[in-house]
Amino acid sequence: MPGSFIDTNVLVYVASGDPVKAGQAEKVIADGGTISVQVLNELANVARRKMRMTWPETHVFLSMIRALLPVQPITVEIHETGLALAERYDLSIYDAMIAASALHAKCDTLWSEDMHDGIVIQDRLRIANPFRPG
Repeated sequence: MPGSFIDTNVLVYVASGDPVKAGQAEKVIADGGTISVQVLNELANVARRKMRMTWPETHVFLSMIRALLPVQPITVEIHETGLALAERYDLSIYDAMIAASALHAKCDTLWSEDMHDGIVIQDRLRIANPFRPG
């Protein structure tokens, strides 16, 4: 059964001061989805550096996210798929690895604010911006 994959930038809004985007991000999470270890790593980096969370706050935030969403491990196969996606779709390496993880998790939607809204990767993974107006 296809599902959703959630990019780091969507999860960042959960702990942001933006009530509109936080609400939209919470709805995406409530509808269910998968994340990757890469997403957790990026989220930890943003929590510490940009949001200025303490280590205990960062651990609590990451634990909350892990409790809500299944985590796709990173494998060499995902790495190889990501490289091919970066080349074929002109994605950054990091975005391509997220898309590869979503494909390997058998997702059909990748929620991301930063990637190309509306593109379809390998005829089965649609990138969608949950913050898009309208």
